[in-house]
Amino acid sequence: MIRTIVENLLLFLLPTFIYIAWTLFQRAKAEREAPTETDGQPITTVLDDAPLLWLFASGLILVMLTLAVFGSSSGGSPGQQYQPSVFQDGKIKPSHID
Repeated sequence: MIRTIVENLLLFLLPTFIYIAWTLFQRAKAEREAPTETDGQPITTVLDDAPLLWLFASGLILVMLTLAVFGSSSGGSPGQQYQPSVFQDGKIKPSHID
């Protein structure tokens, strides 16, 4: 259960992480070209001007799409039975759906 929550939380925060990385990359690139007196600003200043509503919405859409895609692919039709893998005659017989 914890793993599922952490995975969904990371998916939700992925657009924010990408935004922060891109902004820091652009700042470092700009400072290399024309150094300013704002060198060494903390990472929290990146989020001051961030489009938080858009980051929230894109994270929510990403989580919803992921849940829809993985939740709708069951692998079998209703009424079919799952047969787990078994060990027979010294070999592992793979699982299948009957």
